[in-house]
Amino acid sequence: MNNSQKHTARKEGLVIQEMPDEVLVFDLETNKAHCLNETAAFVWKACDGKNSVADITKLFGSKSGTSVPEDLIWLALDQLKTKNLIENKDEIVVDYNGMSRREVIRKVGLASVVALPIISSLVAPTAASAQSTTCNQGPSLGTNQGIGCPCNGNGNCASNNCFVTAGGAQGTCAAAGRSGSAAAGHSGKQHNGLKHQK
Repeated sequence: MNNSQKHTARKEGLVIQEMPDEVLVFDLETNKAHCLNETAAFVWKACDGKNSVADITKLFGSKSGTSVPEDLIWLALDQLKTKNLIENKDEIVVDYNGMSRREVIRKVGLASVVALPIISSLVAPTAASAQSTTCNQGPSLGTNQGIGCPCNGNGNCASNNCFVTAGGAQGTCAAAGRSGSAAAGHSGKQHNGLKHQK
């Protein structure tokens, strides 16, 4: 692999939140949230367009107080490329000298005392879908309904929370995690056999 390659971390279209041991990155273009562990975050920040892979390896070694193989940095770059967090991602050509990525992870993991780079990602729900109040009055009343839509059972709500008033045969869908009284707009019993705490 060419350890003289220089890469630049993507910053445009991202919302970045730094935490003590990780960095949270929300990609406004793909609506995905990425959590970079300390190792992945260090490599990402070190990609300033000036540092080569060899430079980042040395910087990481100085920070961690131990020498690390270049393969560790390449593993991080490989993930950053996949998550579209590097500007010139198409220029990154990762070749583990005939080894599979899994074999490299095993090799680096055994040889290194630092954490392997890990980027965890998930697709965040859009505000529109999270707060949907559109009711689809189909054959199955309330199926996949928004908050406040009529339902006749938990299975008829996207949130799996159908709440009915005392004596009512039909209820309304509530947001996930909300209590029966708050969702149905009353105090008293929650009709799943549990009493609501006042």
